[in-house]
Amino acid sequence: MNQASLHKYLAFETKKKRTSDVEALFEQRMATNLTLIKDLFFSLYPEKEFENSFKQLLDTLPVLFKQRPSSLKSLDIMRLKQENWYQSEQLVGMQLYVDHFNENLKGLENKLGYLEKLGVNFIHLMPITPRPKGENDGGYAVNSYYEVDQKFGTKNDLLRLTEKMRDKNMFLMLDFVANHTSNEFPWAKKAMAGEKKYQGYYHIYPDRTLPDAYENTLPEIFPMTSPGNFTFNPEMQKWVMTVFNQYQWDLNYSNPLVFIEMLANLVKLVNLGVDVVRLDALAFMWKKLDTLSQNLPEAHILISLFRMCLQVIAPGVVFLAEAIVAPKEIIKYFGTGNLKGNECEIAYNATLMALLWDAIATKKTVLLYKNILNLPKKPKETTWINYIRCHDDIGLGFEDHHIHDIGWDAQSHRKFLLDYYCQNIDWSPAKGQMFMYNPKTGDGRITGSAASLLGLEKALEQKNQAKIDQAIDKIIMMHGLVLSYGGIPLIYAGDEIGTLNDYTYTTDSDKKEDSRWINRPHQDWRTIDQLDVLKNHQSKIFFTLQHLIRIRKEHEVFADNNNLVLYDTNNAHILVYERPSVNDKGVLVVCNFDEVPQTVDEISLKSYGSKSNPINLISGSKVKFVNGKLVVRPYELFWLSKTS
Repeated sequence: MNQASLHKYLAFETKKKRTSDVEALFEQRMATNLTLIKDLFFSLYPEKEFENSFKQLLDTLPVLFKQRPSSLKSLDIMRLKQENWYQSEQLVGMQLYVDHFNENLKGLENKLGYLEKLGVNFIHLMPITPRPKGENDGGYAVNSYYEVDQKFGTKNDLLRLTEKMRDKNMFLMLDFVANHTSNEFPWAKKAMAGEKKYQGYYHIYPDRTLPDAYENTLPEIFPMTSPGNFTFNPEMQKWVMTVFNQYQWDLNYSNPLVFIEMLANLVKLVNLGVDVVRLDALAFMWKKLDTLSQNLPEAHILISLFRMCLQVIAPGVVFLAEAIVAPKEIIKYFGTGNLKGNECEIAYNATLMALLWDAIATKKTVLLYKNILNLPKKPKETTWINYIRCHDDIGLGFEDHHIHDIGWDAQSHRKFLLDYYCQNIDWSPAKGQMFMYNPKTGDGRITGSAASLLGLEKALEQKNQAKIDQAIDKIIMMHGLVLSYGGIPLIYAGDEIGTLNDYTYTTDSDKKEDSRWINRPHQDWRTIDQLDVLKNHQSKIFFTLQHLIRIRKEHEVFADNNNLVLYDTNNAHILVYERPSVNDKGVLVVCNFDEVPQTVDEISLKSYGSKSNPINLISGSKVKFVNGKLVVRPYELFWLSKTS
């Protein structure tokens, strides 16, 4: 055997051994998780009735594993060795619409350098899969789970992007719309054509008897634009459950075939190079008469079943819970009881987001403290995504009893917040809009870009430099909090340069009824190209956030190890929390939500007082105490570190 042949033979044998090792690890994961998968499956689908369905699932798992690309199988093994990689202080995220960011997937690939310059290495792309023309809920009406809509490019474009991101040690999150498909999805088309099998994939009824029974307890998600929860389909002459919009058909997970086929769709999605799967609308996945059909125990079991199956097939991929629900419900999506640690690894910290906006409007942190102190501790292997804005509205999902406990009236308080942010109070600096206001209940939600809600748009209109500076300070403080709180910080594209409201949506017939498009602007590349030479509000925001991100990555204490301790300062305008460290290299975060200077007694900062000679990591200068007090300017942010 000559040298070339020997090398070829050795390479073949090495590859064969690696393949064998990977297969052995799959079998090991299968054996380890089989009992739990079986218990979860039969707790949803009674064993006597669905034993054959379980056998079908077991036959499907190795088939799906075989479909996973070898490069991603290797990445899975590496991720398992890294353990909870998603808790790292190195992660900083950005959420964006591909076409709003830079036209298409190729355009996004060309701008990865910009994200690296800012310090972003975790990207959430809003839906890029095919969707109906016209209204499609921003792509959340799904025609396919793993193809790419031609407006964004091709599947090869996506594969090239994810490969380049892996080379740059960047992470990708994509949505899996688990609750519903569009009415153009192949299953829906077959159902409309009269195929009974696929009619069983949805909640479809011959008359209004069961729909009316459901309506007795089901809330309306979009009461103004899509009232009710059922839509009459003239082709079938039947009623279809459509909780969100008439063109989004809810899947019937009480049919195990739906779960098995959706698992296959999920694997095909992650095989494109997805690191984190955002499970959209997961709180709605299980329906039951005489309930709200939200946050049901069966939904949690279903999520855990998805997760455990994916752990067998693609264990390097993790779940994010898109559960914008009450604080006591959010924590459950990490898993509780027997499911603890076996649901989603990541969840949106929607509670913190809403509370930060509450503190901005009230200039007080009392409700913020009250809620954080009463939120159950999450499992140690999980983490949050912390954010101040996303593509969606800002809901006011505070628990009423917490509002009452601090002496406020819940209904009046929510009305104040809506008025403050939606231009119903003259003195408010915010320029937001109302979303889905329900006059029956007084409930509503808030839309607007972070900069416009924090006063920058109005200040620029008034050409008031003092107010412009104050708005910039608010933007920086809010981002500084999510960068330091504990979890993956997520910046909405455009917020890093203070982008204002986008009012062009009012001229688009498919968008004008949805005010959320006001906070989904196009990226301003003309401004970005001048950041290095111009001294304006955009450059100040960008380079300050870049600085904060760099500091975050330099300090391991910002990794999420459940290491967050609230401090009580007896000052209702101040927020203080510590990110402690076993080696006394912790960081104390201090900020002021008031528009006037506030003081904090040195004694309330405990070991971060003057004796420790604390330095503000942000400014790089030592902190001065005046008569035993720390003076905190309006919307000032400290990241304090001890030097002695």
